[in-house]
Amino acid sequence: MKHIGIVEDDPNIQNIVAAFLRKAGYHVTLLDSAEAGWELWKRNPPDMWILDIMLPGMDGYEFCKRIRNESNVPIIIISAKDEEIDKILGLELGGDDYLTKPFSPRELVARVKRLFKRLDSTVEHKQIDDHRIKVGDLLIYEHDRRIFWEGKEREVTTKEFDLLLLLSQNVNRAFSREELLIKVWGEDYFGSDRAVDDLVKRIRKKLNHIPLETVWGYGYRLRDKEESK
Repeated sequence: MKHIGIVEDDPNIQNIVAAFLRKAGYHVTLLDSAEAGWELWKRNPPDMWILDIMLPGMDGYEFCKRIRNESNVPIIIISAKDEEIDKILGLELGGDDYLTKPFSPRELVARVKRLFKRLDSTVEHKQIDDHRIKVGDLLIYEHDRRIFWEGKEREVTTKEFDLLLLLSQNVNRAFSREELLIKVWGEDYFGSDRAVDDLVKRIRKKLNHIPLETVWGYGYRLRDKEESK
């Protein structure tokens, strides 16, 4: 049974979300502060976090950053902040999804299921050559969800890994931003395609000089210079 930690200081939202998730078959731990969430992380780390931003004490952004420094565990942010800049900041700090309050508990459950399904399907997918993909100096261990760049392992988020895996499986192919939103975020994602640009920016920062090229006015591709000769 998948374990989900919910960090939310509103008891009404806590109870409603917990009830829907438990009905869907998940084990849920409720926490009303980021500090309590951090203690849970050290003691019994969940398989996913559902995280509010506006919390007493440590805010959700800081908590998200701390978790992401240690793990790629999925994080869904829920917040009353609906400005685009708030969503972008949450995603840049490592959030995998962002829901604005008020939201439908059923939609949240659907997003939880989709994210778990995407992670599981990536692990189950069989890849030739011992489940490894190599594109130039980029090496991906698909089953272990590990990324190596120029011989060194790099920490990446769930979305960063999914995008790199997709592009490396389709080397030299250009994907539009709309295609990437559907394939990485899912067909029911309602956000701006700015999320794709922000994700690429984060990857380029972590993997310096990676040949992840911009196709101006269209989207992105991962270039393998040897294969394209």
